[in-house]
Amino acid sequence: MAGRAPGGGRARAGRPHAVWALPAVLFFAFFAVVPMVLAFYLSFTHWNGLGDPTPAGLANWRKLLGDSRLTQSLTVTVLLTACSWAFQTVAALLIGVWAAGRQRNRAILSAVFFVPFLLSSTAISLLFYALLDPNFGIVHRDTLGTTNGAFLAIVFVGGWQFVPFHTLLYQGGARQIPDVLYQAAAIDGAGRVRQFFSITLPQLRTTATTSGVLMVVGSLTYFETVLILTQGGPGTDTAILPYLMYEAGFKSYDFGYASAVASFLVVAATALSLLLVRLTGFGAMRSTREGM
Repeated sequence: MAGRAPGGGRARAGRPHAVWALPAVLFFAFFAVVPMVLAFYLSFTHWNGLGDPTPAGLANWRKLLGDSRLTQSLTVTVLLTACSWAFQTVAALLIGVWAAGRQRNRAILSAVFFVPFLLSSTAISLLFYALLDPNFGIVHRDTLGTTNGAFLAIVFVGGWQFVPFHTLLYQGGARQIPDVLYQAAAIDGAGRVRQFFSITLPQLRTTATTSGVLMVVGSLTYFETVLILTQGGPGTDTAILPYLMYEAGFKSYDFGYASAVASFLVVAATALSLLLVRLTGFGAMRSTREGM
């Protein structure tokens, strides 16, 4: 009988049972929630990594808010996030829309473009550190020794690694756009450029929001690239918040203050992500065909 389960009851259709999400929830709780809670707790203590933490009240937070390096690190972090978002979005969007074509050569090149994302940030940073060496690299100038050069190097290296991932998102989104829209536009005399701005971009609104949030959160947590390429230099010109946290914890052995920086970074990243979702109307979207 149609609509009947083997046991005689009516078959239930809909979302899978919540128990299927249990492994992912446990994994996230153990490797994300618990460390964040511990870091927040340590931000109210004095601890040098040895012995037991001692209560410190709001001392670490007062020190953080009064630290002149916080303003500089926050400014550098915001600039790095904005530049990384602009560079990666433009590159990933254009390559992703191009790769959405059904030609075999585009499929092969798409696989090649994805290779950098398979490498670790450490390996990529070491590779570009060698390439940018003024004595033995391919660029015979001290690129990493200047403020603008070091900053642009971080933006480029991060983009070189993560553009393939966001390209894959845009490629999948572009392939979901109905061909009938382009056919109707072609009949009306719209060229490729007009079709891109009038059809492709509006249809990729959901994908762009998802990609943008991932880019922003990823840029706020850059660490290996800065540590290996510039070590926060020249001077402190590229000392972003994660690097400030590293210096406090593993150079000054002030893990209480480092935990305060980490907690501040988590709160800032979460607030910024929620703000982006709110401003873009992502929560109200029902499908990837939002523009139809």
